[in-house]
Amino acid sequence: MENNQSEIEAFKAQSEARAQAGEGSAASSDYEARMVEAFVGKEDDPAKGFWYANAFSKYNVNGVDSMKWNWSWWAFFGGIFFLLYRKAYAAAGGLFLISLVSGIIPFGGLVIWILSGGFSPYFVYKVFKTKKLEIEAAQQDENQRVAMMKELGGYNQWVIWVAVAINVLVLIGVAVFASAMVDAAAQGSY
Repeated sequence: MENNQSEIEAFKAQSEARAQAGEGSAASSDYEARMVEAFVGKEDDPAKGFWYANAFSKYNVNGVDSMKWNWSWWAFFGGIFFLLYRKAYAAAGGLFLISLVSGIIPFGGLVIWILSGGFSPYFVYKVFKTKKLEIEAAQQDENQRVAMMKELGGYNQWVIWVAVAINVLVLIGVAVFASAMVDAAAQGSY
């Protein structure tokens, strides 16, 4: 925990140094950090806000957005569910379609998992940036903007339950299929 706290402080110091070097003021750096924390929606886990702030800073360099590799184990294992959890619905739909097509390619699913782990956080960044621009266009007060981001950002808790239910159903299906195969092999009709 101490290590995470020192990393968070180091990131804030870097953000303030960049802001003072001409990319904005320290106040705007603080505002950006509050917006990211509000978007992430995990007040009890400051490391999450730090992770996303660090990732988002890689995607936007000198005001130019670019897709870059940023590994997330949650995105790797969660795939579509990770994107739904983070409210990146269009990207989740695209990943679903790509996953369907990749199913016919040998090892295609594994490649999609790896690509999802590296690029899904970028799509979460795009959702953040879109919501941030919409909020800033609608509201002038920074505190109100942060409050609106808390309301619009965050995550979908229901996705966890859907993911668990689907995985349990798949495991039950695999167990039933395996049991049927064992029974068929034992009867010699396999």
